[in-house]
Amino acid sequence: MEEKQKGFEKKVMVVIDESEQSYYALIWVLENLKEVVSNSSLTIFATQPFPNFNHGSGQIGQDLIASMNRQIKKISLGLCEKAKSICAARGVIVEACTEAGDPKEVICDQVHKHAIDLLVMANYPSNPLKSVFMESLSSYCSRNANCPLLLVEKPAEPEGPQQDAMM
Repeated sequence: MEEKQKGFEKKVMVVIDESEQSYYALIWVLENLKEVVSNSSLTIFATQPFPNFNHGSGQIGQDLIASMNRQIKKISLGLCEKAKSICAARGVIVEACTEAGDPKEVICDQVHKHAIDLLVMANYPSNPLKSVFMESLSSYCSRNANCPLLLVEKPAEPEGPQQDAMM
């Protein structure tokens, strides 16, 4: 029986950010993959994207970038703490980590580093114009993470009462 449970163990990583969609994905995993995450390893990962600031010459620019990086790290650690408390409230112990860099690359690096078996990310509504020029994070990760990628999409909020019912 122990061998059977060993084969069931999967390392799952959920990528979070400040969006409602990513926390929906985390809660979805906790509710729908309950047996997997309770018998396995769950990792929460928040990226620390580099600030998009191209005027970093001189001491003032370097100080500004360093200050922005510290703030981004603080925010990412706060996101991890929020996710850990959500998991703890459901009796799931997690490892949380964060790393600075291009989100596409650091997510895939973390998948390799932690030998993740399933990567979970929020699925965001796409912007057709943006997708023509930029590769999506999920598309990049699906090709480079070397594990299955599960995209969780938050259902659309229902609109107000339908006008037809009033007629």
